[in-house]
Amino acid sequence: MAEPLPRVMWLLNHTTARKFEVAMLKKLGFTEIFLPKIFPQEVSFRSASVDFSEDAGLSIPAGDLAILNAADWYRGPNRDTWEIANQYFDLLFFIPWADSILSNVRHFRGAAILRAYGLPGGDTYSKLVHRGTLGIRSVENLGRRFWLGTAYDHMAASESPWMQERELYLPLGLQDCRIEDDWIGTDPAIFFVCPDVASNRYYKEAYREFKRQFAGLRYAIGGAQAVAVNDPHMLGFVSSEQHRRNMREFRVMFYHSTEPNHIHYTPFEAVQTGMPLVFMGGGVLDRLGGEGLPGRCRNYREARVKVQRLLDGDRSFIDKIRNSQGRLLDRLRPELLEPAWRQGIPRVLYELKRARVCRPGPSRRRRIAVMLPVVYRGGTLRSAKLLAQALWIGSRQAGEDADVVFGYPEAGGPAGSGWDAGLPPEISRRNLKWRVLEPDAALRAMRFAGNPTWEPVYDVLYTVPDDGIHQMCDCDLWFVVSDRLSEHLLPIRPRLLVVFDYVQRYRAEPPPGDENLFFAAARSADLVLVTTRFTEQDAMVYAGVPRDRVIRVPMLVPEMPAPEFPLEPCAAAEPYFLWTTNAGRHKNHINAMMALREYYERLDGKVECRISGVDTESFLSSKLPHLQLFADISSESGPLRRRLRILGEMPDLQYRRQLCGARFLWHAARIDNGTLSVVEAALLGVPSLSSKYPAMEEMDTQFGLHLAWMDSQNPSEMAGQLKWMEQHAGSARALLPSPRDLTRHFVDRVAGEYWKVARECL
Repeated sequence: MAEPLPRVMWLLNHTTARKFEVAMLKKLGFTEIFLPKIFPQEVSFRSASVDFSEDAGLSIPAGDLAILNAADWYRGPNRDTWEIANQYFDLLFFIPWADSILSNVRHFRGAAILRAYGLPGGDTYSKLVHRGTLGIRSVENLGRRFWLGTAYDHMAASESPWMQERELYLPLGLQDCRIEDDWIGTDPAIFFVCPDVASNRYYKEAYREFKRQFAGLRYAIGGAQAVAVNDPHMLGFVSSEQHRRNMREFRVMFYHSTEPNHIHYTPFEAVQTGMPLVFMGGGVLDRLGGEGLPGRCRNYREARVKVQRLLDGDRSFIDKIRNSQGRLLDRLRPELLEPAWRQGIPRVLYELKRARVCRPGPSRRRRIAVMLPVVYRGGTLRSAKLLAQALWIGSRQAGEDADVVFGYPEAGGPAGSGWDAGLPPEISRRNLKWRVLEPDAALRAMRFAGNPTWEPVYDVLYTVPDDGIHQMCDCDLWFVVSDRLSEHLLPIRPRLLVVFDYVQRYRAEPPPGDENLFFAAARSADLVLVTTRFTEQDAMVYAGVPRDRVIRVPMLVPEMPAPEFPLEPCAAAEPYFLWTTNAGRHKNHINAMMALREYYERLDGKVECRISGVDTESFLSSKLPHLQLFADISSESGPLRRRLRILGEMPDLQYRRQLCGARFLWHAARIDNGTLSVVEAALLGVPSLSSKYPAMEEMDTQFGLHLAWMDSQNPSEMAGQLKWMEQHAGSARALLPSPRDLTRHFVDRVAGEYWKVARECL
């Protein structure tokens, strides 16, 4: 008994192509076909429409079908939607639009057919895929599950060798090739279809050439114009009834295209109506039987002569063209093209079955790089180390052991020492230099790395990591922790960018560095990883990263000794709270110091403030304007100066001892992606007083911290909340989650989420 044919996702909305291809699939025995219900509202989709008629034949739950119908398959739906699609469908047809290639090859687990109807201007699908986010490697990784479904049998000749190997000839035809022959030609004018002449370069050039070559003759230009054009010959958008009337009444249609791989529907529409067609030779029409037809022209001079004869009413010439041009439809008849489909589709199903049965043999272990583009210390460095651990652990939890390499920029002084402290020994370390390449050097690097069609932008510089060994090219995947790249990152390997926040969006002063480069780094990355909804929205709305390339992953929490562990708190003569900060302006130093002054002077604060963090040891001597004000406020207030103690940057164990002995932790920043300091404090049984902003509210909910809140813009309220914590730290401590509750956020518990993202790009 033959196996039932799988369900098909035909993710296109072209009306004419749908009529032909859906009917062809049904002739081949496919009975369940999903059609997309959303298409881009772009002028290039002028021939698109939505069809619900196939939904009735789908034997999938109504709820799941509703989710599939609500998805935008051109820009890429979310992972949950893809999971539903993978439950029911094994065959997928799609066109390259926006992020559709990336989304399809990353998520679909069946056979994917890139439907190739032809590209204008000498472009190829090989080049198009190379320009995509993940490049040809991701498509190649699909192996037998990827196909280039060419509409014409000559198209693959201009493609790369690998694309030629994956060619599947599925000819495009017309479902109805009848000639209605209702043309009357009463209007002696040329009908030239040329939409969007003001916004599309291709049509603009065609329009200008037509007007130049046929100047002095009567003509009308059909096609919707997204931008109004000051030309009385423009018909603009018309109803379908008016369009049919135009096809019947205009004397002749002129078709301009000489593209060898791409053709429009309009010349076939003219033939079906019976309208005489005059067309330029050298294009697809020649391959469909156009050579030798009386309406074919070798050049515009010949075209003008033939058009003039038709406009003058040369009846014998009119009949000669009309009686001969029907053969352009002969090679589009379904019965003629059906054998090619019957030969091609079984190949797809056979190769899909083989791909699912066969497993690759032994290969070297995957290697992943986690790199920092600039010298970081503090929270960013710690997060990068945790990321490396998560990838190492997650790969082993999945039974897909991967090696992880941690790369840190070469640096002198304190910044260059201790950067790998606490990093597990199983993770390799490398010092990096970030080298800048001119376009020519970047091109050579990409060719040596096996990218034969990548081309540089010649007014752009590129940067690459140099580890003194392999330029990190021995790693299959690059994680770059932060977007602070000095130049465009060369796409030698798939690149995942970890972005913690877009603080610069909320500051009045300009950001340090070139913000456009930061945006470019995010937009060109294969994926951007964020840990909060707050930053997720900023990445999409502010940085302009497509939604399908922004992935929210859990915050990584390091394991820290809980109170039952033998960690003795730091001995102190009087109670204190710990203010963790650094020199960044968003840390709100001025408002915090004003609040401290009011807390000690007006509210008679009893708890000492200890400051810890990167660069804090230089706060009283810094030349940064906001820190100079910090020092001024300190020097002006005796009570504040006596109660303020700067600890500076401390090793982890020493910091934990200080934190363990604190009455509470103070987080006074204005805005950022949130701080794990409050989670670390909770693990040690220490409550926190925090500024209230979206990322911190997310963390409070996620970890169940019961944070005490304050308004970072109001120093008086901040002071009042410090006094409240002085008096109620005990009750705040009682609300903390148990260490057991917090362990579910440890690296080993969420590492699988990180590995899932990584393996999609490997």
